Amino acid sequence: MAGASVKVAVRVRPFNSREIGKESKCIIQMSGNTTTIINPKQAKDNKSFNFDYSYWSHTSPEDINFASQLQVYKDIGEEMLLHAFEGYNVCIFAYGQTGAGKSYTMMGKQDVKDQQGIIPLLCEDLFTKFNDNADNSMSYSVEVSYMEIYCERVRDLLNPKNKGNLRVREHPLMGPYVEDLSKLAVTAYNDIQDLMDSGNKARTVAATNMNETSSRSHAVFNIIFTQKRYDAETDNTSEKVSKISLVDLAGSERADSTGAKGTRLKEGANINKSLTTLGKVISALAEVDSGPNKNKKKKKVESFIPYRDSVLTWLLRENLGGNSRTAMVAALSPADINYDETLSTLRYADRAKQIRCNAVINEDPNNRLVRELKEEVSRLKDLLFSQGLGDIIETYRATGDDIEGLKLTNAMTGMSPSPSLSALSSRAGSIASLHDRIMFSPGSEEAIERLKETEKIIAELNETWEEKLRRTEAIRMEREALLAEMGVAMREDGGTVGVFSPKKTPHLVNLNEDPLMSECLLYYIKDGITRVGRVDASSRQDIVLSGHFIKDEHCTFTSSTGPMGETVVLEPCEGAETYVNGKLVTEPTVLKSGNRIILGKSHVFRFNHPVQARAERERTPCAETPAEPVDWAFAQRELLDKQGIDMKQEMEQRLQELEDQYRKEREEANNLLEQQRLDYESKLEALQKQVDSYYPEAPDEEEEPEEEVQWTERERELAVWSFRKWRCYQFTSLRDLLWGNAIFLKEANAISVELKKKVQFQFVLLTDTLYSPLPPDLLPAEGTKDNEKRHFPRTIVAVEVQDQKNGATHYWTLQKLRQRLDLMREMYDRAADVPNNTTEDSENVMTGGDPFYDRFPWFRLVGRAFVYLSNLLYPVPLVHRVAIVSEKGEVKGFLRVAVQAISADEEAPDYGSGVRQSGTAKISFEDQQYEKFQSESCSVGLSRTGISQEELRIVEGEGQNSELGPSADEVNNNTCAAGADELESPLKSLVGPLDTTLEHLKIGNVFTFRVTVLQASSISAEYADIFCQFNFIHRHDEAFSTEPLKNTGRGPPLGFYHVQNIAVEVTKSFVEYIKTQPIVFEVFGHYQKQPFIPLCKDVISPLRPCRRQFPRVMPLSKPVPATKLTAMTRPQAGPCHCKYDLMVFFEICELEATGDYIPAVVDHRGGMPCHGTFLLHQGLQRRITVTIVHESGGDMEWKDIRELVVGRLRNTPEADETIIDPNILSLNILSAGYVRPMQEDRQFLDSDMPRTFYRFEAAWDSSMHNSLLLNRVTPYGEKSYMTLSAYLEMENCLQPAIITKDICMVFYSRDTKLSASRSIRNLFGTGSLRAADGNRVTGVYEVSLCNLAEAGSPGMQRRRRRVLDTSVAYVRGEENLAGWRPRSDSLILDHQWELEKLSLLQDVEKTKHYLLLREKLESTLLMGHESLQTCITEELSESPQPPEVDPEVSSSSKIITERQRELAAKCLRLLTHSFNREYSLVCVSASESKISEMSVTMLRDSASIPALNTITPSSTCPSLVDGCYGNAELRVPMPRSRAVSPSPNTEQDAEAKKSINGASETKLRTCKFVPDIQEIRVSPIVSKKGYLHFLEPQTNGWVKRYVVVRRPYVYIYNTERDAVERAILNLSSAQVEYSEDQQAMLKTPYTFAVCTEHRGILLQATNDKEMHDWLYAFNPLLAGTIRSKLSRRRAGQMRM
Repeated sequence: MAGASVKVAVRVRPFNSREIGKESKCIIQMSGNTTTIINPKQAKDNKSFNFDYSYWSHTSPEDINFASQLQVYKDIGEEMLLHAFEGYNVCIFAYGQTGAGKSYTMMGKQDVKDQQGIIPLLCEDLFTKFNDNADNSMSYSVEVSYMEIYCERVRDLLNPKNKGNLRVREHPLMGPYVEDLSKLAVTAYNDIQDLMDSGNKARTVAATNMNETSSRSHAVFNIIFTQKRYDAETDNTSEKVSKISLVDLAGSERADSTGAKGTRLKEGANINKSLTTLGKVISALAEVDSGPNKNKKKKKVESFIPYRDSVLTWLLRENLGGNSRTAMVAALSPADINYDETLSTLRYADRAKQIRCNAVINEDPNNRLVRELKEEVSRLKDLLFSQGLGDIIETYRATGDDIEGLKLTNAMTGMSPSPSLSALSSRAGSIASLHDRIMFSPGSEEAIERLKETEKIIAELNETWEEKLRRTEAIRMEREALLAEMGVAMREDGGTVGVFSPKKTPHLVNLNEDPLMSECLLYYIKDGITRVGRVDASSRQDIVLSGHFIKDEHCTFTSSTGPMGETVVLEPCEGAETYVNGKLVTEPTVLKSGNRIILGKSHVFRFNHPVQARAERERTPCAETPAEPVDWAFAQRELLDKQGIDMKQEMEQRLQELEDQYRKEREEANNLLEQQRLDYESKLEALQKQVDSYYPEAPDEEEEPEEEVQWTERERELAVWSFRKWRCYQFTSLRDLLWGNAIFLKEANAISVELKKKVQFQFVLLTDTLYSPLPPDLLPAEGTKDNEKRHFPRTIVAVEVQDQKNGATHYWTLQKLRQRLDLMREMYDRAADVPNNTTEDSENVMTGGDPFYDRFPWFRLVGRAFVYLSNLLYPVPLVHRVAIVSEKGEVKGFLRVAVQAISADEEAPDYGSGVRQSGTAKISFEDQQYEKFQSESCSVGLSRTGISQEELRIVEGEGQNSELGPSADEVNNNTCAAGADELESPLKSLVGPLDTTLEHLKIGNVFTFRVTVLQASSISAEYADIFCQFNFIHRHDEAFSTEPLKNTGRGPPLGFYHVQNIAVEVTKSFVEYIKTQPIVFEVFGHYQKQPFIPLCKDVISPLRPCRRQFPRVMPLSKPVPATKLTAMTRPQAGPCHCKYDLMVFFEICELEATGDYIPAVVDHRGGMPCHGTFLLHQGLQRRITVTIVHESGGDMEWKDIRELVVGRLRNTPEADETIIDPNILSLNILSAGYVRPMQEDRQFLDSDMPRTFYRFEAAWDSSMHNSLLLNRVTPYGEKSYMTLSAYLEMENCLQPAIITKDICMVFYSRDTKLSASRSIRNLFGTGSLRAADGNRVTGVYEVSLCNLAEAGSPGMQRRRRRVLDTSVAYVRGEENLAGWRPRSDSLILDHQWELEKLSLLQDVEKTKHYLLLREKLESTLLMGHESLQTCITEELSESPQPPEVDPEVSSSSKIITERQRELAAKCLRLLTHSFNREYSLVCVSASESKISEMSVTMLRDSASIPALNTITPSSTCPSLVDGCYGNAELRVPMPRSRAVSPSPNTEQDAEAKKSINGASETKLRTCKFVPDIQEIRVSPIVSKKGYLHFLEPQTNGWVKRYVVVRRPYVYIYNTERDAVERAILNLSSAQVEYSEDQQAMLKTPYTFAVCTEHRGILLQATNDKEMHDWLYAFNPLLAGTIRSKLSRRRAGQMRM
């Protein structure tokens, strides 16, 4: 075993609660014995280490790689114990940061099975091996010692007499040791466990007295293990002694992590001195044992090992590189927030692995030590002889020889020493005079000290086992006596230490003002005299007290036994203040059980005599208990009463004085307030007179006669609808509720944070829809009364309660919030009075429950799905795959359901062993009940006037554009009566009149159909048990349920295979139901607890679908307030006059050495348009240049730049706009005006109709901000952000337009080279950086010029409501919310988007059902019905119109054509519908793409329509033929076959329109507009990107450009490597055109056109597939129409 290395193991623990709360990530990976740490800041920077053992304990025990406590012990503990039995010294110590799991690995949890640590398992296994030994010649003995090292001081934890610090000595033979350290003998594992427990308690008590914490001290538990083997042949006994050192190190911690400063920093440095020295020793030993040092010559001095720099390393010197077998366990934290500490621990462990220990077997240590000590004694005697003390050599030699001979004999034979040892001791005492002579000799003091030390070691080595046991017992008795003096008692078995009431002995129990400290000390009154006094009294005191009024000898208690039993007499000493039951006593007093004794002023006791109390209870068994408890307060009141102090009278007198003073002050305050009120009233009267003189009273408008207005029927219907909407569905009242109740929500959250309830409150809007019906408890009280009159779905303001403790979510009404808030306030007020540990229990008792929590069901709703039954009309079986949609509009999964008509006795199909058939259920459909339901549902739906759901969700002031949104008389798809027409009319072409297909649904027959719930898929694993129930939409009381299934979130779909047969007696209502209404499927699951977002990080951004990880985009900030412009009120904007798209270039120029301002380099590696990071140099002068590019128009004229301000400096993308920024800087404008575009900015668009370029430049001195972010080099990994706002003055506008942009910057040192070469290098790494002309950042904006809104009558202005926004009001504890704010107007916009999404999902399900049914009918008819097939073939043929057409067929075809045309127009409007700009991601969501595909499929049978042969351009779009081609051969006439053919008076109408437009244009010149500029958030989804050719109008040549489609915008670049957007196209206001005839006439294949409001653009793709892909990216509906037409054409050709 000589020369073995230190065994090193690492172990990683699970996340603790702190790391889970910070959402930490695991940075530790283990593979075999290799441990890898990942740098969280640089993912590629990984470091790997190899150790003897790598224990993965980060997961649960179910993991196959999980390392348990038992495995760690088997690998390390058993090996070390085996070495101990072989005779080696053994050491095990754990190293790591605070909280890394050292104590758990070493000690574990004693009371939990299978979680004991290395120390208890090793000790238990040690004695197990003793008991299993069958060799009688072997005997074992074990001694233990327990010490603590704190601040370089050593304290004995097992001997109470060693109160001070022990001295650490070093012997030349034994090495470092602790002088006078107790070594106690143990015989069983329970002894070790008791000593360890007593040591820990003594350590804790000592730490409390000295204000030290045990976690900052090192504990060393030593086990001296001796094995004796008796050889009968030689009659000799041999020994092996092993020392097992078990070290529990204190946790290492860093000063920067703890935040210690000043004195605490010095104390922490002193505490961690031993750990620092331990690291130095490990590093030095690793260098000594490394390869290069071994090859050095032996003459060179070895490296210095700083053992003596710390007590810990000094005592563990033999274990670190010496005579020991050592194992080290490095405890690791897996969290990324502890990366530096974990990496340091791994490096120390890797260095420790290189240490080699020269361990030897410790055989017969006594024999060897006695021999070596004998030589040392001889040397010391020679030293004394050389100093002239020869006359005492003979005497001392005789004594020494006898002692040594005796000790040597005893050591060899193993026998106990003879009684002659005491004689030798007395003989040695006779040479005391000789020692006196030695003390006066020069240099003899050190020799005598060494001689005494050697003699003490010899005596300790020769101490027998019986003597050691006796000494251990004596120390135990001393410890118990010492604890008894302190008032702490110990049971007779010695098992536990604590306070308990004895059964016979009289005693004193302390009483304290703090109830938790009362009855914690117990003092026995022994038989005879028990003295009470101070510690410094002349004689020893049995009970030691301290205090100013305690005498040295204060009193005595005399216990004697007489005829009346044992009595105790209290006798105070002279001058000592002693009170019994409140009376001062000066003479001996007999005490009775329960007497209150006060010694001095502060020591209060209760005398207990168990025998007297027991006899008293037997004598008077019915005695009542005292009404008031006998505690410290009772004793004090008793003392005051007996001393003549009437507290009640004094309190009443003091209270009367306070009442008189209060009455006097209140009268003075009332007089002062009355005087101020009179003064203010006189001032108000004077001001009112001035106002009346300036503004004469206006006549009363209500008295004016009103003229009766004649309305048409249509206008009257619109007025009625408007009134209903204003009354029942206005978002203004919702906003008022949000503003008015925000203060209550803030207060509830503040109380929740302070009481640590882990409950979060936030506003939420709930609307009664099919997917989210309102629960009855959330409906207002008057909701049921006016439900019949309501024509719109109800929307209410509720409170969403996120219970993070239980993982539940509840909804409260505002009334319930206020009721619960009152209870919360009461709980908050009680929390200050009730102790923390009893608060939770007491509040449940007082209030009967916690107002923060509600009960939650075991199963929770996952979502709802709807299956329509119209296939039963024909009848054909259908298998639906419907989406499970939550109340928030999120798709939670999918459900497969089969619906088919069956015969009454038909059996279920065989789905395998898992099929579950529930028999046949009989359902009755009563016409009256269904009509009642239908009237109620229609009342909250839409009227028959043609009002769509789209218009219902428009917030006041945030409506759609009139030219883009569907009109009220065009869209009608959600009425109760329209559903049947939608499903019936498109199918009449396939199956003829519906009446002929309803033979199986005759009134009165019994119709049986089957609903089979097949499978559920894609349901999240957070729902464990899943089951489904379904019912008819008007029969909630009759529901059919499946069995619950286990859900893991992985693997195949969940197979319900639940078959339910339903028999219905056919009625008119049943037929109407299966035509229009669906079956409701509700999916429930057991929700497993998931952590919520912390309150301080409450996300208030709108909800959006998140199907993939999109790049992070910078937020859109509000404008920076202007400093020079006067604050003006924003006028009310009216209807929008026009809109323009702006493209703005931002540049920051820096002063070069040549004196020119050069644009700074911009890093475009983010990959998103309109984003980039400016790379700036520190300390240079700068200029900011802004260029605005837009289409030329008469309404857009820039007049001047009023102000350019910069502010909101920060180091995060998000800015707190509620804080007033003191560092706002207004820049000096240098130049402004229209400019010509640069060469790289000129595009094909600028050849015939040049775009407008407006540029302004301003000087920017960043040092004027006094911001550290701008005046230093940006640290690695950080960025600086600021917000820039430009206030521009426009012609015909009432106020300036504001352009705002968030700028991202990184500052480098002044000499850093950031040239193009650096960008080139980065280009090869990422492929994103461009050339020097890309040193700018682009912003896309939309400017709206709105007309001024009408002011309205004065009466209307007076009636305008003004509700105070209470969210800005301060609430106590608001600072603890860390930036959280209650939702406000943005919640209404979010809810509008959610309702939009629910409506789209509902339309998707209807369309999917229709298409599936249509496809099923087509396949059925093609298989068997030839007559119908012929009819379908005629209707679907694409041949030109025959010369002879049946009039009936023509009329029916026309009807179908009109219906399909309406559907096509409706789908087009839905797809091009412009949602709110804040939710632009909806336009490219997956759900919309599905809608477009389904909508396109609906037009499959419209091939015979002439209008679809060519796609017509918009009437507002310029003609591509007239405006884009100057060449004569390309000019072609407009085809006449367009759907909207021009009339004969086209030219006259055009002239008339031109004249009208000219007149209106001159009129608009005098109008004043309200400008509004909004930055467009770039969509993260790329529909398509690649190269396209654009036709240049002037040259008729094609220009190649790189195009990226991010709907609704198209971004145009010069090349693929171009980083700056050169032009944009807005698809929401453009029309895409495609015509095969036009391509044939122009002879330009693969072309299509895009018409905007200002120009027409012709684009060409490389091939046919690319063209269709581009068309799909630009307009999915158009591309689907083209594909559908081509497929029908191919099908017709194949049939022909």
